Parts: sequence; structure tokens; C-alpha cells
Amino acid sequence: MVASTQDSVNENGTALKRGWTTGACATAATSAALYGLFSGAFKDPIQITLPGGQTPDFALAAEEPGDDFAMCGIVKDAGDDPDVTHGAMVRATVRQLPEGSGVQFKAGKGVGMVTKPGLPIPPGEPAINPVPRKMMIEHCEKICAELGARADIEITISVDNGEALAQQTWNPRLGIVGGLSILGTTGIVVPFSCAAWIHSIHRGIDVARAEGLTHVVGSTGDASEKAAQKRLDLPLEAYLDMGDFAGGLLKYLKANPVPNLTICGGFAKITKLAEGHLDLHSGRSQVGFDWLAEQAQSLGADEALCSDIRAANTAKQVLELCTEADIDIAQRIAVLAAEIAQGVLRNNDIHVSVLVTDRKGVIIAES
Repeated sequence: MVASTQDSVNENGTALKRGWTTGACATAATSAALYGLFSGAFKDPIQITLPGGQTPDFALAAEEPGDDFAMCGIVKDAGDDPDVTHGAMVRATVRQLPEGSGVQFKAGKGVGMVTKPGLPIPPGEPAINPVPRKMMIEHCEKICAELGARADIEITISVDNGEALAQQTWNPRLGIVGGLSILGTTGIVVPFSCAAWIHSIHRGIDVARAEGLTHVVGSTGDASEKAAQKRLDLPLEAYLDMGDFAGGLLKYLKANPVPNLTICGGFAKITKLAEGHLDLHSGRSQVGFDWLAEQAQSLGADEALCSDIRAANTAKQVLELCTEADIDIAQRIAVLAAEIAQGVLRNNDIHVSVLVTDRKGVIIAES
């Protein structure tokens, strides 16, 4: 297998292994199945060409010849990325279609169907994204030309256990029913690149806009989302699992506005946003205790309290110190976070509100 151009590195300086997208695996499985269908011999390993020119080889994990079909399976290797589809079997079944049919796609077991507008694929189509479709079509045409066959092919993509795996993704709230999406724009999974998560945020906004929603909610986690759901009467499609990616949410909304945005998160995460951080991950931004002491001082905190805040170990400890001293630091954080978000949006037509929760998911402040 050809190595990727550059490995990612984790916080300890250790190189992280890259992997392959479901789109790359589906393309490899399709290519191998075509050889099986038209030559009678499955090509193992099978080499494909990715959009960036890389030419990885994939070992077959399953193969099945039939009278009028051929099926191949590839086990997805996501490298060191924490991907729910790592280790899943991606299968492609190919059949010859009547002349003039072209390449057609079907969703097999474990691959979802699109039911709502706003996604790159229209409702009623299998959830196989444009780049994987393009890759499969190009490989199909090339292999058929090589083997003297017509490129009128039905390609059915399935993923073992895909319907269950999809429950761990955004697919249910994006209106993708019955399984996973076949994704990827480069064919390569970059470990911890967060691209897939940000992609999901963007698609969530697209679906909300297509549904005509006027209010979306970006939450940092499950507890904060549940708190927002209790406070706000909005459909499920309005709730975006923002995670740590405030910047990914805000920058996309800037170009694709929705009239109302609520950001909901715990005190520590929202404190980072209030200080101007757009990536709220603990490895990439830290709570500024000196800055928090300045905010508390502006609210009337004495020097002893400010000194305790500067020496604090956690944001939770700061919140407790301020609560005991009757200093409403959470409300100040909510207001400042809303101002930061509004500044990133630079769009007065988008109204921003912020909800701050405690560790139990109780809303303790709102802008």
C-alpha cells in the first residue's frame, strides 16, 4: 500500500497512521468485483487511484462470484482515527445493465437513503456522496474498457452492521435512513483531523436551512444539548453537535446564515469561547485563569478572591469560588461568548444567544 504524503502527529509527538475512507473502500471493492464479473478472476490486491493521485492497494476480505453478479468486500482501515466505521466490511456487488443504462448506484444493507433536502445527494438517492460516486464511475469505465465490457453497471454498496453503526453518527438527524453514508473527498482519513466532524456540522446546517428552520443550536456535548432541548421548543434537525468546533460552526453560518443561533455548553468550554478561542478542545486551548480573575474583579471581586481564581486548578473551581462570593461570573461569560460569536459572524441579521450549563447539565446563565 502506498504511504500517504505525511503522517499526523499526536500530542506526544508519535506519528499517527492514516487510513482510507468508506468511499475509497467502496471504489476498491467495486473495482475488484468488476474484474470478477468480466474476467472470472478477482484481482487481489486491487489498486485504485485516489483524487490526489495516490495509488493504494487493498486486500480483499470477501469475494463471491455469481451467475449474473460479482461481490467483493474490503475491511475499512481508518488508521489511528477514532472512526466508528473502522473495521467495518464495505461490500460492492456489480451487475451488468442493459446498453445505455450507464452506471447506477443502489443502497444495499447498511447504507442509508437520503430523505431530506440540503445534502449533496438529493432525496430518494442512496447516501453515496459525489466524490465516491465519481471515483467508482471513473474506475468502472476504465476497467470495462480494459476488459472489453460495456460500462452499463449497477453498483450496490453495503456495509456490514451499517444500520447499527449509523446510530453513532449524525445520519438519523440529517434524514439519512437505514444506514451509513459513503463518504470522502480525498479517499484518505487523516487521524484526528476533525474534518469529518466539521463536515457533519456543515451538513447539519444545510439540512436545517433546506427545512426552512430559523433557529439552530450548537452544543458542546450531550448534556448541554439536552439542556437546550428542555429550554427550547425546536425540532431535532435544529440541534447541531458542535463539539469543540465553535469556529467550524460560526464560519459556515457566516456564509450560510440562519436567523437565530444558540450556543450551549459547559462553563469551561464557554469560557474559552468568551476569551476568543474558536477551538475548544483541551489540547488546543486552555482556560485563562488570569483572564477569569480580571472578569471577576470587574464584577466586584476582591483581591483575595481574584488571587484564589488565578491559583485555581479548574474552571469548575472558579465557578464555585465565585458562586460562594455571589459573583455571577457565568452570566458575564455568557455575554462575552455571545459577543465573540457575533463578531465572528459579522452579520447583524443572525441573532446569537448563549446558554451556560454546570456539570449536571443545569442552565446557570444565558445571554
